[in-house]
Amino acid sequence: QVQLVESGGGLVQAGDSLRLSCAASESISSFNHMGWYRQAPGKQRELVTVIFSTGDTNYANAVKGRFTISIDNAKNTVYLQMNSLKPEDTAVYYCKLNIRFRTYWGQGTQVTVAS
Repeated sequence: QVQLVESGGGLVQAGDSLRLSCAASESISSFNHMGWYRQAPGKQRELVTVIFSTGDTNYANAVKGRFTISIDNAKNTVYLQMNSLKPEDTAVYYCKLNIRFRTYWGQGTQVTVAS
């Protein structure tokens, strides 16, 4: 059972940056894909970005050019760099790991962007 712990959320102003971290409790070097999702109040959870073991990435149109996903296998951590934040980015952000044919979720971290 892999534990995922997100951190780095908070309250920021529009235009600011944040970096979220998702630390895994064990090695993720054999991961299939890892991603960040978000869920705003009253809305369904949506995909923000995903990184595959090949290094390929996908981004939601709403965050393209502003958000960047990266992974540090040595630290068993995936990051989400968020720049030029907008109020509509306000949500709980979750990381998701798919490894060895199983899926794990973190507990989420709140990001609030004030206008």
